[in-house]
Amino acid sequence: MAGPADSQSFPDLPSLARHLRDELRKKKFVLLYAYNGTGKTRLSTEFKNLGKAGDQRDTLYFNAFTEDLFQWDNDLANDRERVLKINKHSRFFAGLGELEMDNRIRPLLDRYADFDFRIDTAEWEVSFSREVQNGDQLEMVEDIKISRGEENIFIWCFFLAIVRLVLDGAEAYKWVKYIYIDDPISSLDEQNAVAVAAHLASMVKEDGTQLKTVVSTHHPLFFNVLYNELSRTKGYRFFFLGRSSAAAIYSLMDTGDTPFFHHVACLMELHEAARTGQIFTHHFNMLRVIAEKTASFLGYDKFVDCIKRDENDLDGVLHNRLLNLLSHGKYSLYEPQVMLDENRRHFKKMLADFTERFVFNPERFPPLTVDERPPTAAEPPSEPNSAATAAPTASGSSSA
Repeated sequence: MAGPADSQSFPDLPSLARHLRDELRKKKFVLLYAYNGTGKTRLSTEFKNLGKAGDQRDTLYFNAFTEDLFQWDNDLANDRERVLKINKHSRFFAGLGELEMDNRIRPLLDRYADFDFRIDTAEWEVSFSREVQNGDQLEMVEDIKISRGEENIFIWCFFLAIVRLVLDGAEAYKWVKYIYIDDPISSLDEQNAVAVAAHLASMVKEDGTQLKTVVSTHHPLFFNVLYNELSRTKGYRFFFLGRSSAAAIYSLMDTGDTPFFHHVACLMELHEAARTGQIFTHHFNMLRVIAEKTASFLGYDKFVDCIKRDENDLDGVLHNRLLNLLSHGKYSLYEPQVMLDENRRHFKKMLADFTERFVFNPERFPPLTVDERPPTAAEPPSEPNSAATAAPTASGSSSA
């Protein structure tokens, strides 16, 4: 699969998992971003499987399978004693009875939640309680059913407590050489997503052992917090993970200096298309999506309010109609690949006005010359710079 110089292709997930292990021979930490459906969870499983030999393991992992180690018993008969059952057969819970996990989990959980819990190591179950206001007094309510987000936070804190045991050299977890974390923040609000990312980054930076870590996520904010916390430290790699929809080929692209937020990456792709003149119908659709998100963020009712109006076109009728027509899915199927010069000039005008009106970083979005003659289909576009070419690849991988 073609791609930039810093992009690598892999025919399957096992080969990609082997590559990550090779990376971790040289580095301490790898952070991956990929959209749901790309294969993140399956990749974590393949990575773990490479470390299996008989009864031996080398990877402690957190993914969707980890969450499945906990199952609710909702006491359907009496609807009173609701508990979270623990799968006692998993190595994940090695030493549960001897290591006082309650006391190890509770300080971590207090960062995020206001409920308490008790682990019954004889019955392999967890019960939860919470203080509630009852008149003038606080009352403890036992055996409550916590929310899905609270459950995920509890399981995450359980996992972090085990990681701390690994870092402290606990005998029950001496087998752990790698930690693989896949999407630990499902069902969490943004505040907790930031808190989890910052806490995880601090643990990774403070770790003085030989432990190696992989984290994969589809959550842009979580990725950005980890990236910003760790990118100035040696021994860390950051990648976009993509998968070709036409063939089972996986790509791994170094993030480099690519801005990660999706709207900025998309704008960079549009800016490069306008600069080279290689403008296609789907670029109008991308511009409309960005305008719609901007209008929503700024409190406007319509996306056209974010499209600058010409002095002789006060209602923005022309640009509104162009975006409506040229971004329509069925219509675009029948459009020629290369846009007419007139439509390309309209596109460049709308894009230039948009990036100037909302003051995007001029280093990433230098002014466009709107009235210049776009190159024809026979003329090769000028060589794009590396910063701009990274964004199309990033946005392309997001659709995989």
